[in-house]
Amino acid sequence: MKTIMLVFGTRSEAVKMCPLVKELKSRGGIKTVVCVTGQHRQMLDRVLAAFSVRPDYDLSVMKTDQTLFDITATVMDRIRPVLEQVRPDAVLVQGDTSTTFAAALACFYMRIPVGHVEAGLRTYDIDAPYPEEFNRQAVSILSHFHFAPTELAKENLLREGRRAETIYVTGNTVIDALRTTVRADYTHPELEWAAGSRLVLVTAHRRESLGEPMARMFRAVRRVVDEHPDVKAVCPIHMNPAARETAAAVLSGHGRIHLTEPLDVPDFHNFMARSYLILTDSGGVQEEAPTLGKPVLVMRSATERPEGIAAGTLRLVGTDEETIRREFTRLLDDKTAYDAMARAVNPYGDGHACRRIADALEKVLG
Repeated sequence: MKTIMLVFGTRSEAVKMCPLVKELKSRGGIKTVVCVTGQHRQMLDRVLAAFSVRPDYDLSVMKTDQTLFDITATVMDRIRPVLEQVRPDAVLVQGDTSTTFAAALACFYMRIPVGHVEAGLRTYDIDAPYPEEFNRQAVSILSHFHFAPTELAKENLLREGRRAETIYVTGNTVIDALRTTVRADYTHPELEWAAGSRLVLVTAHRRESLGEPMARMFRAVRRVVDEHPDVKAVCPIHMNPAARETAAAVLSGHGRIHLTEPLDVPDFHNFMARSYLILTDSGGVQEEAPTLGKPVLVMRSATERPEGIAAGTLRLVGTDEETIRREFTRLLDDKTAYDAMARAVNPYGDGHACRRIADALEKVLG
């Protein structure tokens, strides 16, 4: 029996890895081991609970005011004895977090094969997003198996010299997650508050967005909501104190804008399903929302998910206040423009990515 260890530590990783944990555990010839780092403690635990996944190992690396140095060094230090004890045949990491980079590097030092879930995403701008673009490029160098969500991601990997036989186009596992979380009978007090209005969902949390860029985003949102009496906005605020401070300074006190604590994954997915449109600087939301037919304005200077731009489900609007205001207003006022985005085809998969990854692992590991 082959042993596969999955390592993840943030909310976004957990959303995309928990469905894969379930799939691998259903395979008779695989022993599945789950190791979490706790890079995002509270948000991670809530996702684990939502998917009923119990970790075998918990590195508990999070500390107050943690830095990238803290995360990387602590993951490297604490994962070594776990890898020495388990001796997995392969380790799976996801995406582009500091947990992903540190775990992959530790496996490289111990000569353990790495499988990269969501491989091949690129902006080719090392500072956008920061530090994620470096992380995912570095992990591609360290990985033996590359599970690319799209053909474009595969092309990126081939162009960088990865061997074709190591790349598997699977779709994105977040679409698998959505198939289990969105419910027709879902209710929530915030949705009851927004009933009868066009609900706009707003999220912002990236490191490069903090400070004045995030303030510009939120000022644009407030201005547009002011100008459209039939619009209400819900803004789940990230745990980062800097993000919370900016949100409170710009958005608080508005009768049609509600700031909330971070939503659990099932809640967030159901809020997306019931929203009119979404403004975000998130990566995962760019994949999730098109599945639900929701237009997305991406408040970033670059995106590693250009498939959504090409398909018409996403529009890159940057962090300039006037640009965000103009594009946000356009989607609210121009039904033709809105419908064109809402009806675009989602390029990120059919909800069977986990099965394809498990099939590939069974094949390559024998």
